[in-house]
Amino acid sequence: MKAHGWRKIASATWGRPNDPQIYGDLEVDATRLLAFIEEARRVTGVHVTVTHAVGKAVAQGLAAHPHLGQRSADGGSASIDVFFVVSAAHGEEVSGVNVRGADRKSLVDIAAELEQRAERVREGAGGELGMSKGALAFTPVWLLRPALRFASWLTGEKNVNLRRFGMPRRPFGSAMVSSVGMFGVQKAYGPLATLYRVPILALVSEIADKPVVVEGEIVARPILVMTATMDHRYLDGAHAAKLARSVRAYLEDPSSFEPLPGREATAAGAAP
Repeated sequence: MKAHGWRKIASATWGRPNDPQIYGDLEVDATRLLAFIEEARRVTGVHVTVTHAVGKAVAQGLAAHPHLGQRSADGGSASIDVFFVVSAAHGEEVSGVNVRGADRKSLVDIAAELEQRAERVREGAGGELGMSKGALAFTPVWLLRPALRFASWLTGEKNVNLRRFGMPRRPFGSAMVSSVGMFGVQKAYGPLATLYRVPILALVSEIADKPVVVEGEIVARPILVMTATMDHRYLDGAHAAKLARSVRAYLEDPSSFEPLPGREATAAGAAP
C-alpha cells in the first residue's frame, strides 16, 4: 500500500529498527533496606547509600545467573564488576569508578571503596570513562568517534589493556549504575552507548512514600523504583525476570544475604 501523510514522512525520516535496547522497571519496598543502610552507617561510619545497594544487588544477581553477563565475543567474564557513575567538577562533568568483583564484596566494602576512589575523581585524578581531559579537549569529533569505537572494541571485546592511553580493559565492567534520585527524579531511563558494552544500565530513583497493600491493609511504605536499560543481545524477557527476582530479593532484605560488621547473618541468603 502506498504511504501517505505522516506515514510517508515517517518512512522518509527513519530507517529500519537497529537498536537492541529493552526497558524495564522494578518497584521495591525499601523499608528493610533503609534500616540496613542506617545501621551500617552507624556501626561502620561508612556512608552507605541506596545506589551502592543497587549496585551490590545487580552484582549479586549477575553472579547467581552468570550467563546473563556473557559477552558476545568472548563468552563471559570471570569477574562481576559494577561501574558506578560519579559526578565531578561540581556536577558539571560525569566520570565513574569500576568496582571489581562487586559480587564478592560486602555492601560496606563497596561503599568504602567507591567513596575513596570517587573522591580522587572529584579532585581531578580522573576516572575510568576513557581518554584524558587533554586528549578530549584537542581531538575533533569526527576523529573522536571512530577512535572511541575502536578503543572500546579492543578493551571491551578483545580484553586489551590501553590504560596508558586512559582506557583500561573492560572499563565499564559487567553493569552500570547511576543515581537520578539526588535530583528528585522518581523514574528515568538511561541510554546504552556502544562505548559501554555492558548488558545492563540501572538508574536509581528517589525513594518516595507510596500506598501499598500489606496483609490486606493499605499503608504507606518507602518505595524505590529502579529502572533498567538492557541489551537484548544478552537478555530476553525470561532472563530479565530471573535477574529482577534476584535483585528484588537482595534489596527487600539485605540482612538475609550479608551481616553487618560484627554481627551474625540472620539467614543464609540465596538468590532465587
